[in-house]
Amino acid sequence: MEQDLFKAILRERGLKVTNQRLLVLETIADHPGEHLTAEEIYELAKDKYSEIGLATIYRTVQVLVELNVIDKVSFDDGFVRYELGNAAEVKRHHHHHAICKKCGKVLSFEGDLLETLEQALYDTAGFTVTDHEVKLTGYCRDCTKEKESVRKNI
Repeated sequence: MEQDLFKAILRERGLKVTNQRLLVLETIADHPGEHLTAEEIYELAKDKYSEIGLATIYRTVQVLVELNVIDKVSFDDGFVRYELGNAAEVKRHHHHHAICKKCGKVLSFEGDLLETLEQALYDTAGFTVTDHEVKLTGYCRDCTKEKESVRKNI
């Protein structure tokens, strides 16, 4: 995303456009698919703006999450991570994640395979789904190959 788009998103959400907010958004955008922690955002951001503090990063990501500008994700590894959301969507359905149990690699994938379930929930219980998160755990291609190779050699 370009800085102009970030500015428009912030204004649309009723937020002031600040250098810190732009810096956080740019930092996350510059690292697509990396699912950065606040500490990682801080380390990357301070290279561009050395005066920024970790507390500012924490406050900024919290505000941006609350306003659905960025998404907060957890991979059950004890860290909260952040990624750019799709700020243009009204019905927010995110991409999903597959997490390797051996090496920790996180694969993001798109596809809304839960539409049938969501419609069934609405039809049977009147429940309207506004968001969901799917985390699949297993083994990535490399770890699966390694596991199979070890099994063959035993």
